[in-house]
Amino acid sequence: MVNFLDSKKVYFLLKLSVFGEFLGHGIFAIQGKAQWVGWISQLTGVDSATATTMLLVVGFIDITVAVWILLKPNNIVLSYAIFWGFFTALLRPIVGEPIWDFVERWANWGAPLALMYLSKRS
Repeated sequence: MVNFLDSKKVYFLLKLSVFGEFLGHGIFAIQGKAQWVGWISQLTGVDSATATTMLLVVGFIDITVAVWILLKPNNIVLSYAIFWGFFTALLRPIVGEPIWDFVERWANWGAPLALMYLSKRS
């Protein structure tokens, strides 16, 4: 029987999960996801061209975080991932989406938090 509570396996699976989350979000951001451009404009008051540029920068940061966490996570990058995952989940109700859009995205900050916890226990 395989021991699924093996901390090395869980650690790898969490790294892979956070990688996938940040890679996916980064790709959407680089593609200029229209809904996100609208949210940036709504929250900051900038025009859509500026919001698109801001989102492009966020996309490259997200992809950098994804790769960094997959290869060699550390507390600084994990802290950023926890903060950014929480903020972007909380952003949904701030811009008028239902609170459940925030709840649904708890894993966006919960997975990096669990990864940080597990890395401190190792």
